[in-house]
Amino acid sequence: MFKKILIILIYIVSLYAGDKFMVLCYHNVEDNPKDPDIMTISTAKFLQQLNWLSAHGYHPVSIDDLIAAKKGIKKLPKKAILLTFDDAYQSFYTRVYPILKAYNYPAVLGVVGKWLEAKKGEKFLYGNKLKKRSLLLSWKEIKEMSDSGLVEIASHTYNLHYGVLANPQGNKEPAVTSRIYDPKTKTYESDVHYKKRIKKDLEKNSELIYEKTGKRPRVIVWPFGEYNEIALNIAKKLGMDIAFTLDDGSNTLNDLDRLRRILIFSTDKLNDIVWTIDKPNAKKIQRVVHVDLDYIYDPEPVQQEKNLGRLLDRIKAYKITTVYLQAFADPDGDGVANALYFPNRYMPVRADLFNRVAWQLMTRCGVDVYAWLPVSAFNLGNKGVYVKSYDPVTKKSFINKKYYKRLSIFDVDSRKIIKGIYEDLAKYTSFNGILFHDDGFFTDYEDASSAALKVYMKNGFPDSIAKIRQNKLLFKKWTDFKTDSLIAFTIELKKEVQIYRPEVKTARNIYARVIMHTESEAWFAQNFQKFLNSYDYTAVMAMPYMENAKNADQWLLKLIKDVKKYKDGVKKSVFELQSKNWKENRMIKSKTLASQMELLQINGILNYGYYPDDFLQNQPKFRTIYSVMSLQQYPFERK
Repeated sequence: MFKKILIILIYIVSLYAGDKFMVLCYHNVEDNPKDPDIMTISTAKFLQQLNWLSAHGYHPVSIDDLIAAKKGIKKLPKKAILLTFDDAYQSFYTRVYPILKAYNYPAVLGVVGKWLEAKKGEKFLYGNKLKKRSLLLSWKEIKEMSDSGLVEIASHTYNLHYGVLANPQGNKEPAVTSRIYDPKTKTYESDVHYKKRIKKDLEKNSELIYEKTGKRPRVIVWPFGEYNEIALNIAKKLGMDIAFTLDDGSNTLNDLDRLRRILIFSTDKLNDIVWTIDKPNAKKIQRVVHVDLDYIYDPEPVQQEKNLGRLLDRIKAYKITTVYLQAFADPDGDGVANALYFPNRYMPVRADLFNRVAWQLMTRCGVDVYAWLPVSAFNLGNKGVYVKSYDPVTKKSFINKKYYKRLSIFDVDSRKIIKGIYEDLAKYTSFNGILFHDDGFFTDYEDASSAALKVYMKNGFPDSIAKIRQNKLLFKKWTDFKTDSLIAFTIELKKEVQIYRPEVKTARNIYARVIMHTESEAWFAQNFQKFLNSYDYTAVMAMPYMENAKNADQWLLKLIKDVKKYKDGVKKSVFELQSKNWKENRMIKSKTLASQMELLQINGILNYGYYPDDFLQNQPKFRTIYSVMSLQQYPFERK
């Protein structure tokens, strides 16, 4: 029996080894780099990296190898690695190609058609800079390398390697994924026009490559690594079933249409690259600042930009990883969305501001931005079907004003509207993740709306909450059903977002009481283990003053102890401390907040942050909490 089990395990491991591979992304390679581009590396560094790969048993593979392995014709070797080169620099022919031939290493070369059509002596537009045509390959050289069988020519689009106007404030964002903003009409590009624009470009480059090399491209390399499902489907219809992004991580053969790559920079040292190759899927330590966009908004554009500037300076100086950024307007502070900060079909737009702030945070501060939105707390006025509470005394249902005013996720029309809001967010703005607001709960007397009761009955429950509550087993089953329904709905919302932001991450707020007192799942319809299993991160509301804790430190220690009881509890949780005592309407002392962060660190909690951040008033005080918030101060964090 033991021998059989061992054989099965060896077989499984061998299959896994033949499925995984990594991809490296290079750009320009020069003997003595004069190009200030951070992605231009020296020939010596390139050789050093190839020598290390060879010495440590890595096996460069080709596109043909991937296709054959996918079809089951052969397996990939252990430590398979694919080399890719973007932009078709002339140095690829003079420096890289001879080295590839010497090592017999295959590679993929991504070409931008528009750039190559510039004539000798002319310049081409690279982003917002003009560069000499002599920096790029000739079609003759490209065909020679294509004919060698060693180099796969990929489409890097014809002319989508630039930024288009993507919001009223003038930000230029990736042409493949951004809807073009027209300042004259103050409107965004339609779905029809967007699809036509992408299709026309990809067709043009495909035809150009075929004309010059005699081969149609099988591979698409997305400019800036940005893509969406719409563009991907267009590429596939044109025969490009393999696609490269710039997302981090390793790959399997199931990832061929969205391959992750390790981007090589001129500043990278060999040990940095080795660390990344060895740990391609390592999770970053999370340091989070949770920001209200309401603090940035101002009816005067000049003042609004000043507010934004102060936030950017603060976040950049912090050296953190993540900002949870409010995408809904909540000026009265009741936690319900009365308007939104992005174009949409369903609610008023207080200002088209979210995309501007998110883009600036991502590009200027180098942080991941999670769009913070309610699960269902959207105020649609009389048009909405809202969650209702059951009153056991009057035996009637009503909208309970003690809680967030939430649309019922059991109502078909409400679900469609919420999904549409999330779709519009993803279509018109750029971000890395979604934070689901803490409105995603049901009390033990909710949801008592007629829409919810119909769903309960369809799933085998009695026709009233009173009857459900009379039976303990039935009540537990009902609680589980509501917990699972909320999770399933947020997963549906994620899928709406993934059409436009395929690699989006998710986090969801959970009340600490659910973790510390598991029986309280019945009061919230939240379950910590299910959250850990369903989202990339669970944002634990580690807010002792909100929970009326007599001793904040002791309360936090108990929360830490309880979190550690769960599988991946520490790894996939982000502790959100409170920087304001809302009950007393005062800010928490910055020294107290810093002390709580130190307490988390001492007890093995490295993923944490705080809410809210009043950057206009420097609350909490930057100098006081910098040393415990910033990853610049953390010795083991790598870029």
